[in-house]
Amino acid sequence: MFSKETYINRRNTLKENVVSGLILLMGNDETPMNYTDNTFRYRQDSSFLYYLGIDLHHLAAIIDVDANKTILFGNDLSVEYIVWMGAQPTMRELADKTGAEETQPYNNIATYLKNAQSKNQPIHFLPPYRTENMLKLEEWLGIPVKDLKNKTSKELIHAVIAQRSIKSDEEIKEMEHAVAITKEMHVSVMRATKAGRKEFNLAGIAKGIAKGCGGDLAYGIIMTVNGQTLHNHYHGNTLESGQIVLGDFGAENGMHYAGDITRTFPVDKTFTQKQKEIYQIVLDAEVNAIESLKPGVQYKTTHLQAGKNMAEGLKSLGLMHGDMDEAVAVGAHALFFPHGLGHMIGLDVHDMEDLGEDLVGYREGLERSSQFGLRSLRLGKELEAGYVITVEPGLYFIPELIDLWQSENKFSEFLNYDKINTYRDFGGIRIEDNILITEDGYRILGPAIPKTIAEVEAERNR
Repeated sequence: MFSKETYINRRNTLKENVVSGLILLMGNDETPMNYTDNTFRYRQDSSFLYYLGIDLHHLAAIIDVDANKTILFGNDLSVEYIVWMGAQPTMRELADKTGAEETQPYNNIATYLKNAQSKNQPIHFLPPYRTENMLKLEEWLGIPVKDLKNKTSKELIHAVIAQRSIKSDEEIKEMEHAVAITKEMHVSVMRATKAGRKEFNLAGIAKGIAKGCGGDLAYGIIMTVNGQTLHNHYHGNTLESGQIVLGDFGAENGMHYAGDITRTFPVDKTFTQKQKEIYQIVLDAEVNAIESLKPGVQYKTTHLQAGKNMAEGLKSLGLMHGDMDEAVAVGAHALFFPHGLGHMIGLDVHDMEDLGEDLVGYREGLERSSQFGLRSLRLGKELEAGYVITVEPGLYFIPELIDLWQSENKFSEFLNYDKINTYRDFGGIRIEDNILITEDGYRILGPAIPKTIAEVEAERNR
């Protein structure tokens, strides 16, 4: 945990932006994997962590704006529980760590909320994403599960997004730590790669380092020779000479801050000429995008510029032709670049996505596009100092998509399908870093991770 003053100050800021009533923050419970006592890996709710910092299950909190106090709801452990799980802090000890003025047993929360309802006090809650919390809200507030989404507090959602979007110095320190662990994961995987190994051998190395450094994975590992499948979590392929491996994975450190890094590297000790050409196009787009970042820059514009840069590179190889401004405007380049340039990152790898992706990444007057490729851009609005974002351009050759577009003769004025089909077995290349927006520009978080062709090949030859 951070100091209790950090959590008190965070809650005070929140209270300044929620006019009246109660703010209900729900922690997460343990979830059975195949029976009650065999649970999935426990992960506390990120907003609960942000405002309370307590990483234990079966807790909830109410920030009573009108009474100007925080009540922590939970139960002290019985001896029977301690026999199995060991001694744990008392509720009062936990409250002292986070600066909560009061504690009450967990079941008292229903009465507290019903009393507020009887007085017509507003009860603000965030969108629930776990079924058990949906059912609790239905019981406590009398709101059917199907109506919960429409009853969430827009006032609270906007206040939380505004606050959590700007990372403090102590948060940046944690994110630097997460990226430093992530570097060790990537470098170790690069060094261990060779023909004949399985993808799951490499995935195991990455996960072991994350766990061994006191954290865990920030998200499911993408480790694949089929990089053209954007979120490929299958790890059963055997590496073969001539292939490239796309590794997209990151550590969640002990304070639950995430790293999210992608590197692409050859199974052999060096890239082929064909791989080098595509790799350099992606790398140039990534570097140029990062160098353009500063407060006030609209990230949608950066995304489109990266798309144009890559389209121009593909044109130089004969894969595209015509006017690349026009090609990007209509989305022809999305055959190769069908996702967004990046997203916010923090306590969540897609930060605050549970609160509403468009509310986090867009603003009034800037709506998400419906165009293929561009519609997958999670962050489109102007950047502010304190944001931490990912920059992750990529180029992919997806045979099924190529076949569909070619059968429709789609964008043939920009796409050279004859040349494109010679890349059908290429796979995909993505390069990604985590970037802090500073007052006058940007800073790449964490230690440098091999990225240029020369650096990657040097790591492969260690």
